[in-house]
Amino acid sequence: MTILEEVRAGHIPDAVRKAAKAEGIKPKALAALVAEGTAIVCKNRVRGNVKPLAIGKGLRTKVNANIGTSKDQMNPEEELEKLRVSLEVGADTVMDLSTGGPLAEIRRKIISQCPVPLGTVPLYQAIAESSARGHGEMFSLTVEDIFRVIEEQAREGVDFMTVHCGITREAVERLEGHERLIGVVSRGGSFTVAWMRKHNAENPLFEHYNRLLEICREYDVVLSLGDGFRPGAIVDATDRGQIHELMTLGELTLRAWDAGVQVMIEGPGHVPMDQVEANIILQKRLCHGAPFYVLGPLVTDVAPGYDHITSAIGGALAARAGADILCYVTPAEHLGLPNLEDVRQGVIASRIAGHAADIAKGVPGAIEWDRKMSKARAELDWDGQYRLSMDPARARERRESMMPADTDVCTMCGEFCAVKVYSEGCKSKKEEVAVKEKAVSKSNGKKTPFKEV
Repeated sequence: MTILEEVRAGHIPDAVRKAAKAEGIKPKALAALVAEGTAIVCKNRVRGNVKPLAIGKGLRTKVNANIGTSKDQMNPEEELEKLRVSLEVGADTVMDLSTGGPLAEIRRKIISQCPVPLGTVPLYQAIAESSARGHGEMFSLTVEDIFRVIEEQAREGVDFMTVHCGITREAVERLEGHERLIGVVSRGGSFTVAWMRKHNAENPLFEHYNRLLEICREYDVVLSLGDGFRPGAIVDATDRGQIHELMTLGELTLRAWDAGVQVMIEGPGHVPMDQVEANIILQKRLCHGAPFYVLGPLVTDVAPGYDHITSAIGGALAARAGADILCYVTPAEHLGLPNLEDVRQGVIASRIAGHAADIAKGVPGAIEWDRKMSKARAELDWDGQYRLSMDPARARERRESMMPADTDVCTMCGEFCAVKVYSEGCKSKKEEVAVKEKAVSKSNGKKTPFKEV
């Protein structure tokens, strides 16, 4: 049985127990969420080296990091280093989005070194292999080619797969009948539409959805139902193409649950601030409360080089409204493949957004982390502050690169450090009060002689 089938049968599998322990909640409570579909526990049944991860309603907001090669950057060792950095700064999941080089070999190396759930977009490998066969062959792949790759990746241990099943002929007609500033920005979405045009056929992942479910059920792979028509510009947000696809994903969610397969839904994209909450509410309503996995969302289009910030703003709003996992966006978004520093900054920016939302949502333990940090600051406990930092290595490095003469403080205020001035003032006041109390106590202990009149 799959994890979903087990919890619906009243059992609590080991993966659920481990994930619940990591979340700090009771296994029975997590099992109930998984049974109703509002949470998932991500773990391929063939993977022994992965920590089961819970994503969903009332749980800590998770962060995904994307890594992977391209035809212009095909160094597998660099991607493994990106994996290491992603894990070091706290990514909860990782996706291998490689499109260049020996894709299967790269993925197997990543799987062997990745202790967190790993995701892929199988269509990338299928298209890349088809393209490698020669000029003009990119979209000549067959339905069998696509499902061969899906089964191969599931068998190797991929924990969740992005599949663009909601793109249908009707959806394409609706999108093309409406003017968008930027048409389709999802790679998987654009590949799917191009294949449908070339073959004059329905999307095979929609038409043969039951076959996909059979593979996912066999290996207990989570379906991450992709948003192929997500907006790539804020002026395109929440249009009929996007919402039509979302409605289809809601229908496919019910079919997956009936087959014993866990589901999360992917979401936009580029969304202005005033529409972020509405997008979350729509998804939760149309997709029956399934966990929501958002890219960003980016709340403005004009900050290339700083899109980790535009996405963190949107991510905080989205997570506060109920998004469950944030896909990081790096400073390199819209510009090129991210380097190691981009990966670090992307993960941290999304973690900040998610944690800020968790505090606002009252996720158990979220505010306590901040309370401990504040206590360490009040006590000028620098080791404690490093330990409690989201990125301890960076915090220590920044402070120690410009150490002040007085090691109690930092170079921002030096001897004028407000915390130290105030705490020393309080200390002096306490000592003064203690001296007075001691004098009064000593005076009260003496017997006062009576004067004779």
